[in-house]
Amino acid sequence: MEKIRYSLLGIFEEVGKLSSFTGRFFGAAFSRPFEWKELIRQCYEIGYKSLFLVLATGFIMGLVLTLQLRPTMIDFGASAYMPDMVSIAFVREIGPVVTALICAGKIGSGIGAELGSMKVTEQIDAMEVSGTNPFKFLVVTRVWACIIMIPLLVIAADAVGMLGSYFIESTRGEVTLALYFNRAFHAMAVGDLVPATIKTFFFGLVIGIVGCYKGYFSSKGTAGVGSAANSAVVISSLLLFLVDFIAVLAADIFYAI
Repeated sequence: MEKIRYSLLGIFEEVGKLSSFTGRFFGAAFSRPFEWKELIRQCYEIGYKSLFLVLATGFIMGLVLTLQLRPTMIDFGASAYMPDMVSIAFVREIGPVVTALICAGKIGSGIGAELGSMKVTEQIDAMEVSGTNPFKFLVVTRVWACIIMIPLLVIAADAVGMLGSYFIESTRGEVTLALYFNRAFHAMAVGDLVPATIKTFFFGLVIGIVGCYKGYFSSKGTAGVGSAANSAVVISSLLLFLVDFIAVLAADIFYAI
C-alpha cells in the first residue's frame, strides 16, 4: 500500500512539473527576442529529416489497408467505395495518429537525448552564464518547430497513404488516378478535415513539450540521457492517445449540438 501511495505521489509530482514547464513555455513563446534562425533550423531538423520516414510509412499503410479491406468490400459489393473509406480513415485517424507516434519516437527521443546531453555536459549552464536565455533558445524554438511541422507531416502522410491505396486499386481494378482522388475528396467533409487538422497542432505541442521537459531536467550521467530519451517517447505516446480521445470526443459533442 505504501508503494502505491509513493507511486501516485510521484505521478502527481511529475504532472505538476510538466504543467509548470508548459506554462513557462506559453509565457516565453510570444515574448521577445525571437530566435528565428534557430526556429528555422529546428523546422528543417524536425520536418525535412523526418519526411522520408513519414512518407514511407504512410505509403505502406495505404497499401496494407487497401489489401486488407478490399476482399471484404468485394464480398459486400462495395468495392467502389474503397476511395471514400480509405480517405476518411486516413484523414480522421490513421494519418494523424500514426504520424504523431512516429514523430514521438524519432523527434521526441531526439530532443530528449540532445537536451539531456547538453544538460549533462553543462552546456545549458554555460548559456545562462554567457547571458543567453537557454529556455527560449533551446525549448521554445523546438516546441514551435514541432507545432509547425507535425501538421505538415500529417498532410504529407495522408496524401501518400491515399496514393498507396490508389496503387493497389489500379493494379486490381480499372481505376484512374483522377477518378480515385475525385471520389476520395468528394467523400470528405469539413467535419472530417477541421478536427483532424486542429488536433495535429496539439500533437506537435505534446511531442515538443515532453521531449524538451525530459531533456531539460535530465539527471546527471549517460544513464540519465538514455532515460530522458526513453521516457520522452513513452510519456508523449500515452499523451498523444489521450489528446486524440479528447479531440474525437469534443468533435462528437460539438457536432451533436
